[in-house]
Amino acid sequence: MSDVVPIKLVCLDLAGTTVGDIAMVERAFAEAIATQGIVPGTGAYARAMVHVHRSRGCPKIDVFRGIFPGNEAQAQAANLTFERSYEGALERAGLTPMPGALEVLDKLRGTGIKLALITGFSRATLGRVLSVLGWHDKIDLAISPEDAGGRGRPWPDMVLHAVLRLGVNDVRNVAVIGDSESDMLCGKRSGASIVAGVLTGVHSRERLLKGGATHILESIADFPGLILSDDLGPAHIASSAR
Repeated sequence: MSDVVPIKLVCLDLAGTTVGDIAMVERAFAEAIATQGIVPGTGAYARAMVHVHRSRGCPKIDVFRGIFPGNEAQAQAANLTFERSYEGALERAGLTPMPGALEVLDKLRGTGIKLALITGFSRATLGRVLSVLGWHDKIDLAISPEDAGGRGRPWPDMVLHAVLRLGVNDVRNVAVIGDSESDMLCGKRSGASIVAGVLTGVHSRERLLKGGATHILESIADFPGLILSDDLGPAHIASSAR
């Protein structure tokens, strides 16, 4: 008998995993930081952008709180600028799905697997993203940190929120896929049996493994072959983080 646990819910990250808007996000961060007096060419700007890179996948407001510790008003002002900048970029340029992403969504839903998008964007920005993508009929749920009591990645709350909302009985029936260390930590802490890191985004194979990735994939296009496989054994498992 096989001891493979069937996947009934997949939680997918947005930027860098299912859509390719990494540059748009980084530009919005840079603009937001600049409005608070941290401008390109300074050491403070370089340190802030390093923090942005390390914190990718986390709620955007938490990223700004890390850049402006102890100054909630400044963090909130920067976050508001970020949202305006990013949504403006959406209106001008739209969003491009990662190669194969639409086919993956259709294939997984065709097998009866539930799909939840999880993101560090605010609820308002997430709504705008979904409107631009037109993915309302391709997913079962879209979750922002606000939907999960305010705790985004690396906490497991958004994945567990999806489990409860979509009626999944066992967290082992969950797979998580993302491109950042915080995605991997979120999946690991939630108890998901598959935590897949993709190499199309912001963090390296080493960072993904450090976060707890069980599998490393070149892109989301490889994901169905993993979770629909009858064999999730050593041939598919990523190398140890040690």
